[in-house]
Amino acid sequence: MAPRANWKGFLRLSLVTCPVALYSATSESEKISFNQLNRKTGHRIKYAKVDADTGEEVENEDIVKGFKVDTDTYIEVSKEEFENVALESTRTIEIDEFVDRSEIDPRYLIRPYYLVPDGKVGHDAFAVIRETIRELNKVAIGRVVLTNREHIIALEPLDKGLMGTLLRYPYEVRDPQEYFDEIQDVKITKDMADLARHVVNQKAGRFEPERFEDHYETALIELINQKRAGKPITPKEKPDAGNVVDLMEALRRSVGGAAAKAEAPKKPAKKPRKVASGQKEMLMPIVGKKPAKEAAPKKPAARPQRKSA
Repeated sequence: MAPRANWKGFLRLSLVTCPVALYSATSESEKISFNQLNRKTGHRIKYAKVDADTGEEVENEDIVKGFKVDTDTYIEVSKEEFENVALESTRTIEIDEFVDRSEIDPRYLIRPYYLVPDGKVGHDAFAVIRETIRELNKVAIGRVVLTNREHIIALEPLDKGLMGTLLRYPYEVRDPQEYFDEIQDVKITKDMADLARHVVNQKAGRFEPERFEDHYETALIELINQKRAGKPITPKEKPDAGNVVDLMEALRRSVGGAAAKAEAPKKPAKKPRKVASGQKEMLMPIVGKKPAKEAAPKKPAARPQRKSA
């Protein structure tokens, strides 16, 4: 099943326009997720929208958004009134300017999207815009409305498509001086700097995302598999953080540790898992469950039994 577009509209550079669709470039659906349960019954917890004063449940069609102006005073804004805020960026990404990628502060980056032509028409115009950005080696800056908010979006070529990264507004970025003012000014000796630089050089490498593994996710899968199999759960010992007080001694130990690790025989790289199935493929099958083609006729659902932790 094809992914659902987060937004559809038009991409425009001056008089050149083409229909486009915006898709989320990332997903967390493969991560282990949990539901909240009633410890006493094992039933899933359900959340209801209730009136804060009467305690009565409110239907979705009776819920409107409100801006709080006082303790008990709100300005209500209906769905129709939101739609009347007709910004051009609601349906069109207008490229306003081109900037160097290095000029975009990383703190302003929010999340990436894929931008592709929508339908069979407009591929020529899309290619013209894409290749113009690529040739200039710039990032195109425009605006787009997502989830009732206008965002700045930075567009840059990625293979045959465009990658659009949502950017924050200046008022969304906090002043670092509020956090950095109390950091002491420390003078670093040459010996310390040399040792630290040596550690960094020994650990130098290339950014290869496929080598990364979510260790916490793996530990969760192991925990779930153990509970499924009815095995006892024993707490693991926490690693010792060490207690080296002398900074020079800590740096010397770091140099020795990095050197030993570099000389150790390298383990063969793990075969990356299939992206489609993710880490959940490691979960063991439910005991007694048959393959789909041999599945027996369904029986009436019985109340699930819980296993205590």
